[in-house]
Amino acid sequence: MKQGEKGFTNLELIVAIAIIALVGGATTAAIFQVFKSAERNNDHMTAVSQVQNAGYWISRDTLMAQNVTATDNLTPPNFLVLNWVEESSGDEYQVVYTLENMPDGELKKLHRIRSINGGSSNTTLVAQYIDPNPEKTKCELANGVLSLTVTAMVSDHSPAESETRTYQVVPRPG
Repeated sequence: MKQGEKGFTNLELIVAIAIIALVGGATTAAIFQVFKSAERNNDHMTAVSQVQNAGYWISRDTLMAQNVTATDNLTPPNFLVLNWVEESSGDEYQVVYTLENMPDGELKKLHRIRSINGGSSNTTLVAQYIDPNPEKTKCELANGVLSLTVTAMVSDHSPAESETRTYQVVPRPG
């Protein structure tokens, strides 16, 4: 080195490296939190979507139904049975909602099985990740009003995200 030229001392280099490490660690932690938050939000939105789908389909069919049989009188996996006759054609419809096992875990899929005039049936997957606990997912018919409580729980990541909604629907008069 020539006289008058100055470089960094070891102490200055160590302090600079420590500051860079702190900034890098904080940045990494912030990015990790953003990804975790996005995963939780996605799981929660999936649970909301599943509950809304179940509420939509069951409410739609209940508004058409002249005869409703809630879960108290059904044998598993049947969850709800709805019947109605279409006035214009005289066709008799029956819709049976069933809770069936998902490939992994205790959660269930909600299927809608529709048949016309007792003939062939059409099966539709309505919702997934349904919690089968009778306190969390149930149908009750009282005073002509169907009360449906549905809970979906998405547990792809820890902790599980869940959504519960209650719908009250009045079937059409028989």
